[in-house]
Amino acid sequence: QVQLVESGGGLVQTGDSLRLSCVASGRGFSMYDMGWFRQAPGKEREFVATISWNDGSTVYADSVKGRFTLSRDTARNTVYLQMNSLQPEDTAVYSCRARVGGPVLYETWGQGTRVTVSS
Repeated sequence: QVQLVESGGGLVQTGDSLRLSCVASGRGFSMYDMGWFRQAPGKEREFVATISWNDGSTVYADSVKGRFTLSRDTARNTVYLQMNSLQPEDTAVYSCRARVGGPVLYETWGQGTRVTVSS
């Protein structure tokens, strides 16, 4: 099994930056990709970004393109979400997701970290 631990959330002001981290631990797993999703109060969970473990290619939601950057450290099984120019609409609980295995993929989710952006 894979366990995910997120960190880095907090309360910031509009225009500030935050960096979220997500560390995967476990034994004998083959990482396919890792990514972030978020859920704002009263809303459905939405995709933020994902990164391929093989080649580091990334995909971003339109709402965060140009402001958020997702990177990975394969040696540490860690991904980093650098969030710049934060806006109140970025306020949400951010959850890390890892997909492992292949060709059948299995999902694992972290507990989430809260990001609050005040106006």
